[in-house]
Order: sequence, then C-alpha cells, then structure tokens
Amino acid sequence: MKLTYQRYDLKFKKPSGTSRGILTEKETWLLKLEAFGKTGLGECGILRSLSFDDRPDYEAKLKWVADHVHLGLDVLWQELLEFPSIQFGLEQAFLSLKSQDPMILFPSDFTSGKAAIAINGLIWMEDEAGMKKQIDEKIQAGFNCVKLKIGAIDFESEMRLLRYIRTQFTAEEIELRVDANGGFDYSNALNNLCKLSELQIHSIEQPIKVKEYDSMAELCRLSPLPIALDEELIGVTKPSDKENLLDEIRPQFIILKPSLVGGFRGCTEWIALAEARGIGWWITSALESNIGLNAIAQWTFTLNNIMPQGLGTGGLYTNNFEAPLVVKKGQLWYDPRLKWYLPECS
Repeated sequence: MKLTYQRYDLKFKKPSGTSRGILTEKETWLLKLEAFGKTGLGECGILRSLSFDDRPDYEAKLKWVADHVHLGLDVLWQELLEFPSIQFGLEQAFLSLKSQDPMILFPSDFTSGKAAIAINGLIWMEDEAGMKKQIDEKIQAGFNCVKLKIGAIDFESEMRLLRYIRTQFTAEEIELRVDANGGFDYSNALNNLCKLSELQIHSIEQPIKVKEYDSMAELCRLSPLPIALDEELIGVTKPSDKENLLDEIRPQFIILKPSLVGGFRGCTEWIALAEARGIGWWITSALESNIGLNAIAQWTFTLNNIMPQGLGTGGLYTNNFEAPLVVKKGQLWYDPRLKWYLPECS
C-alpha cells in the first residue's frame, strides 16, 4: 500500500469575506492511496486560522502518515486526534480505494441522481449593497433557506438586510439563519439575540467567542433564539470532553464540519451524544474542493436529516475540479451523466 500527498491551492472567483478576514485562496491537500492495482482519493481540507490542526508540522505529519499507512485506518485515526483534517482525508481515501467507483463512497439514491439534499444559500460578508445583491440572487435561484454571515458591518445594517427578506417572505417561505462567528460581546449578545428573534430567525451560530462556557451556557438558557455551536466543537476530541461540553452549555443545535472535527467518525460521535440530549444538528462543508464536498454530501445523505445542510461551496473557485455535483433550486444533486475531471497526484 502506498500513500502520496500533494498541496493544491484553490483560487476564489472573488475575494470572500469571513470573520477572519478576506479570503482569496484556500490551501488543501490531496491524498492518493494505491494498493492491488486500485486507487483511492481523499482531501485534507485544512482551514488556516480556524482548523485545530493549523500548525507548522502539518506537512511533516502527512509525511509520517505516508510512511505508516500500512498501519491501517483505525490505528492511524487514533494517532491523528490532533489532525482532524488528515483523519477525514484518510477516511475518504480508504473508502475510495474499497469502492467499485472511487468517487462513489456511499451508493444511494443521491449518487444515482434520484434524490437531492436541501442546502442553505450562503451570503458572504460584504458591504450592505453587496450582501443585498447576494440575497436577491439566492432567492431568485430558488433557495428557501438563506444563511447570512454577520459581523463584518454594523449590526443595524445587518438587521436591515434581514428585515428586507422578512418583509417579502414569511418564515414558512424563507428560513433565515445567521452566523456570528463569535462576533458579539457577551455584554450585548442577549439584546442582539432578542432583536433577531423578532424576525423569526431559525438559529444563530456561535454568537460569542469560544471557550466562554459559562456565558454561552447562560445565553443558551435565556435566548429566545436557538443557538448552534460551531467553532466551539473544534479541538474537542475525547468523547468524555464532548459530553461535558454539551452538558455544560446545552445548545439547541450543533453544526458539524467533518474536516474540522475528525471526519465521519468524529461527527458520528457528536451526533450520538447530541441526539441522546435532544440537541439538533446539521452538517456543513468547510470550503473543501469538490473532492471533499462530494464525500461529505454522499455521507450526509445517508443520515436522513431533512433540515437544509451547509453544502454549497462547489462554485466558489476558479480552479475547482469538475464534478457531477449540481445546485438546482436550493438543492444539491449528483448527476451521474456528468464526468469527474480529477487531478494527478505526484
């Protein structure tokens, strides 16, 4: 068995605003696993400044994995608890190697083109006019769930954008989600949440910074608006620590990004713990190429979660890999009539 890896920098079509600055490109690492005349492909979608494994020895760890791939996925996964994006890349590569079609990891009605996954339309941070333009485009494209990243402009301008949607569409017609990425201060967070709740917002992701456990728990208890934990989950790897976090904060939802929380296995642990506590969840991609997005989407479909998922990143890049993934009317489809055009890993 042989594993090789290669860095690939994804180029954004236009600079994209996040709470951590403006993104123009996104680093990712592709894995190629070869054995018995077959090839498996995976993607390690590290997200610099956010990933738990954003550290200077990242490439050295990939080399270590390549040198020890004979140990198998179970052993490697445990050895990589501090490198969740590599855990996820390896899961993909091993599944791909075993599959009849290396890009069909989870055969289903989704991969046969018979069923789709409902997704949210993501509104990136921009000035008010730019965000309004994005909103109009998403609604015209048929999305009935829209998610706004907030925190880049002043709160009142963001409220105006949300009111703009709500004056045209009821909560039954358009579901609104917001993602604060930890942008609120605790001192004003509850007031902001009360204002947002007047617009029948579905939920808010990560209203305050991570690791403010007492404050987040208080907000989850008092907020009229459901709170979803996102960044709060990153770096929590032990099942006992996951249990303690959920028991302490008691969020209404958790949001799971396989590249950031240990792949399918890490997400599955979180889901089991959340469901045992009556906590909702959904799956979100984390700016992977179509290789990683394909794996996340196929797995997500098998979970039978009818909520809109966060899987619509495929069209962001100028140099993404051509794939059978197609967004139509707020749904992600896999069109088996279309072909993959994949990279050659050296």
